[in-house]
Amino acid sequence: MASQWLKARQTKYAAYATTYILVVLAVVVVANYLANRYSKSWDATSNKRYSLSQESKKIVDGLKSPATITYFNVSTRFAEGKDLLDEYRALSSSKVQVKYVDPEKEPMLARAAGIRTIPAATVQIGDHTETATDITEEGITGAFIRDIKGNTRTVCFLTGSGEHAVDDTSRDGASRLKDLLAKDTYQTQSINLIQKAEAPSDCTAIVIAGPTGNYEQPEVDAIKTYVENGGRALIMLDPPLSMGPNGIADNDALTSLLASWGVTVDKDLVLDLNPIGQLYGFGGQVALVNSYGTQPIVADMKSTFTGFPLARSLTYKNADKTTIEKLFDTSATSFATTNLSSPKINVKDPSNKQGPLTLAVAGSYNTGKPSSEGRFVVIGSSAWASNAFLSFNGNKDLAANTVNWLCSDEDLISIRPKAPEDRRITMTTGQLAMVRIVSQFVLPLIVIVGGIMVWWKRR
Repeated sequence: MASQWLKARQTKYAAYATTYILVVLAVVVVANYLANRYSKSWDATSNKRYSLSQESKKIVDGLKSPATITYFNVSTRFAEGKDLLDEYRALSSSKVQVKYVDPEKEPMLARAAGIRTIPAATVQIGDHTETATDITEEGITGAFIRDIKGNTRTVCFLTGSGEHAVDDTSRDGASRLKDLLAKDTYQTQSINLIQKAEAPSDCTAIVIAGPTGNYEQPEVDAIKTYVENGGRALIMLDPPLSMGPNGIADNDALTSLLASWGVTVDKDLVLDLNPIGQLYGFGGQVALVNSYGTQPIVADMKSTFTGFPLARSLTYKNADKTTIEKLFDTSATSFATTNLSSPKINVKDPSNKQGPLTLAVAGSYNTGKPSSEGRFVVIGSSAWASNAFLSFNGNKDLAANTVNWLCSDEDLISIRPKAPEDRRITMTTGQLAMVRIVSQFVLPLIVIVGGIMVWWKRR
């Protein structure tokens, strides 16, 4: 009787079903165990908005002491910050720990951390603790940087000769550049070398952002003394255009200083006929770049476009005490004209200099003292870092990386978090009406007619 039961069809089916169920349960249990132990996700968004940036990964990888992120929020809303904080912990579970605190249940912990509004987070590395009130990657990573670097680095912007001003919020201002540098915990201030021909000792780096007027010799001498004594300078010079009511000065004294360092700033205007520029809505006056050298500022920017309106070309060579490295060139479709007094450009002029053309270089000055080299970066355009153009593609990364290198913060050089893309579809009233008609009437009608035809055929 027992042997007949074991040979019965129902028994075999039951055994098969039980085996399948056990196998499936085993697979599910093992998969859940592995997923819990080895967290791994795949970000399919075009700009990787759900993945931590290269900058954050680089900072966590370089931690010399463990970091603790404490997230403050009511317990029912812990999930709001969990996905982001888990990304940090997944970078290195041995270096990053995450804690969750409900200020209503543990008010003393919140008070000790100085938390007055929620959500908020603190990042503690060793004895240093910084607060992030903005629970985003930029906010959390900024707290990491403040823990590591402190707030003692100051970038000084020169004023007095028509430069882009850091407090100017107009299209030509540099307030967005100021905000960008603040994310890497750089302080900014404006200085005037006319009033006192000496760079302040607390300036970690100085920025010359597109002067339209000439620098006087005492100002240039102050820049020379600053860099050749181990200072750092970002020098952005526009073409000396003489068209229109507001021309741009030649700045011969400053360009002569650069020539003594091995950088010749050519008196020309670069135009770019690259068809990709038309896709961005640019004319030929914007030089597009995606060919970079190996210098640390641009080493990670492969296949990233940057744009430079109203640019001039550079030539360079090493000098007695300077070593020069190219940062990037324009495309082969670019050329440079020396006609700087008329908007009418002859593309076929045989005197035009054909691309690729060098737009930026980085240099090191040997001061003769150990660990105190001077550094400078020269770029033949300034509008690329203005409020109107800084947000274009890789311009922000280039600006931040340049200041990082000048300030010897090479560990911060990277590709920053990308802003969420706006992919909304803008339609006219007629297009909206067409979408409504098709979705509410045409498609349902097609389904109904198809059903009737199938019914009629079978009938």
